[in-house]
Amino acid sequence: MGSTSHETSDVNIRAIFGFAAGLLLTGVFIYFFVWLLFLFFASREAARVAPQFPLAATEQNRLPPEPRLQTNPRQDLLDFRKQEDEILTTYGWVDKNAGIARIPIDEAMKRVVEKGLPARATSENAR
Repeated sequence: MGSTSHETSDVNIRAIFGFAAGLLLTGVFIYFFVWLLFLFFASREAARVAPQFPLAATEQNRLPPEPRLQTNPRQDLLDFRKQEDEILTTYGWVDKNAGIARIPIDEAMKRVVEKGLPARATSENAR
């Protein structure tokens, strides 16, 4: 038996290592170029002074469209109930030109008890 060896004419090891070294150098060059590009963009962006919310600067005093959210719903309910209680417990005009007024609800209930509710006349044919 003889000694074993490999085929030297099929693969050019020197060309493979040269290609790998060229690929590595190209990758390092691209990495360095992109790093410089990011530094340039970061410095350019830092030099630019723009408002954080450009649309909000012009819209500071503008109210949103109706219906708006309640900022204090409990106080709104108390105010509403106070307004309703005032309407139910005081005299006032509903339509002054037509002569329609409102009276307190307690007074209205007393008058209904005294006079009774209006009723239809009963007829014998209504059976």
